[in-house]
Amino acid sequence: MKEQPHYNLHIEVQSTYIPEQSFPAISRFVFAYTVIIRNEGNISARLLSRHWIVTDATGKVQEVRGQGVVGEQPYLRPGESFQYTSGALLETSVGSMYGSYHLMADDGVEFDANIPAFNMSVPHTLH
Repeated sequence: MKEQPHYNLHIEVQSTYIPEQSFPAISRFVFAYTVIIRNEGNISARLLSRHWIVTDATGKVQEVRGQGVVGEQPYLRPGESFQYTSGALLETSVGSMYGSYHLMADDGVEFDANIPAFNMSVPHTLH
């Protein structure tokens, strides 16, 4: 009997403040974030698109949608990982992001993988 497809991506995100690109005097705070996407399912899948919700400390929300990540649509076999680094620009020293990736598995099934919320903050602004 054939094993049922199991769609499961594990996603970890780490953010870093980039002071050399930030200008607090004009409310420009730049953050880099590194994402590790690991296919913990039993079927290969291609990441087609992304959807991010970015919120700053004033409650201002930006939605970002686009094809793939960093110009790629990575193909992940079971057990494989893909890592990339991108950036976010905020008008406040603190903010957060979360979202989802949309994927297509080898069996033609499309599914979403949630990206857990993570904080971005200038060092020493959160306790």
